[in-house]
Amino acid sequence: MCRKSILTFLVLLAAVSSNAQNARRTNSIFARENLIAWCIVPYDVKNRTPAERAEMLNKLGITMLAYDWREKHIPEFDTELDELKKHHIALQAFWLYSGPNPENDKNLDIIIDLLKRHKVKTQIWCMVAGIKDIDSMTQDEKVKVHARAIAYIADKAAEIGCSVGLYNHGGWYGEPENQLEIIRYLKKPNIGIVYNFHHAEEQIDRFPEFFPRIVPHLMALNLAGLKKGNPVKVVPVGNGDAELKMMQIVKNSTYRGPVGIINEETAPDAEEGLTMNISGLKKVLKQMDDKEALKTYQ
Repeated sequence: MCRKSILTFLVLLAAVSSNAQNARRTNSIFARENLIAWCIVPYDVKNRTPAERAEMLNKLGITMLAYDWREKHIPEFDTELDELKKHHIALQAFWLYSGPNPENDKNLDIIIDLLKRHKVKTQIWCMVAGIKDIDSMTQDEKVKVHARAIAYIADKAAEIGCSVGLYNHGGWYGEPENQLEIIRYLKKPNIGIVYNFHHAEEQIDRFPEFFPRIVPHLMALNLAGLKKGNPVKVVPVGNGDAELKMMQIVKNSTYRGPVGIINEETAPDAEEGLTMNISGLKKVLKQMDDKEALKTYQ
């Protein structure tokens, strides 16, 4: 490997290292300072402005934001990053929903340009969908067609020092085992996994088996409550009967990256939803006897 290639590899490795395990070290991953706010932009009946959203996070003591958005929010992108910086909130991630041909995705270009101009190195939480005839493909074909799209996005992200997290959101792409196959196939150092409890309905029983396998690639973990049944229901943290065991597995693992606290459909008001889930998190921490984490909420 030539010197230039080695340097390029080291830059990419540094980008993915900041993804999760080394991004933010704390003795308890469930401590307040390790929380990311997630699903609070489109899921907010108050339609807060970037400044109002940053002020709300300051009020709640949350210092990281994973930015989800809709088309109407694109004109606010620059203001959002300016307000986060002004309020000392780290942009932990930027959401991207793309398709099989991301080279034609104008939103990807907008996001890459935005992050480059603001000199922000972050994670891109990525979901790839819209692949035709996916159900008729072999497993190998599914891996390759998704890998092609992810490779393009990862290369664009690497150019500006960013990493890409495969985001589980149902379907073939949302299964951790399939995401691991994509990662192994591509062998790119700036690709990892973002795991969401709120999309884990079909994965609860398998969680103890696959979670240790995704930990080396885990960039972020987003919490939710899960109530077993047919179907499984997503509920606020602490209101389910599955998340306690899952969180204990996480706590006992080597994962030391950031943890997302979400709103999505917890409450119409994003502040109320975050507050409900933080209260539920504290309830679970008491059940786990995690005194160190609980001290950070006093």
